[in-house]
Amino acid sequence: MTILERIEAELEAIETQENLTILLAVESGSRAWGFPSPDSDYDVRFIYVRPREHYLRLDALRDVCEWRLDETLDINGWDFDKTLRLLHSSNPTLFEWLSSPIVYRKHLDFDELMGDITPYFLSKSGLYHYLHMAEGNYREYLKADMVKLKKYFYVLRPILACRHILECGTPPPMPFRELVEAQLEPSLIPEVEALLRMKEQSSEFDLAPRRQALNDYIESSLTHLRTEADKLPPIRKQPWDGLNERFLRAVETRE
Repeated sequence: MTILERIEAELEAIETQENLTILLAVESGSRAWGFPSPDSDYDVRFIYVRPREHYLRLDALRDVCEWRLDETLDINGWDFDKTLRLLHSSNPTLFEWLSSPIVYRKHLDFDELMGDITPYFLSKSGLYHYLHMAEGNYREYLKADMVKLKKYFYVLRPILACRHILECGTPPPMPFRELVEAQLEPSLIPEVEALLRMKEQSSEFDLAPRRQALNDYIESSLTHLRTEADKLPPIRKQPWDGLNERFLRAVETRE
């Protein structure tokens, strides 16, 4: 059984055993970002809807479905009602799921159900999300003499995502190389390409000497981005009406 066949079998089992309909299933981790290691697992994320009666119960089930976690597969999903609440709050992880280049399954009505998500993206929320991610990973993993190669990508990608948000005001693209080409200083691209080649041939846990040129770029970027984030205007969210309508249409797909 291939990995794709195994993923599909797991998705079918989830629908049967959990009594739900999967609307979207995608890859969300390093494989979707474009910098997997040979031993990277598969981070499968899905959005689902349950029958109408579920949403009318006093003892409603959780709005997440945690299915499998092993050395190869990490599979879990969000209920559509949770998905729409996260869309309302401009959750950056949701925007990444919705733009993943690796789609395992998509319901015929999913795009219509989701509608236009662009108005729900809040630049300030997205900027702070990626900035905190970059700051935390840099502080914890990249200041020693020997560092995990993959952690550079967990700092550089959110930094470039922040730069995209400042420039375009839209959710950043999922593929790392797309962000590199558009946002990284040209002088650093060969350094990053060399790092990508090393990561493609190394384990998730391999260590290598710190890359000082990248550390210098990271530190200056974090300072700049923090200043720019603080300048952005206050957050103003969209009304709930459109999301309520989308939720009711999704529930009707189960009837």
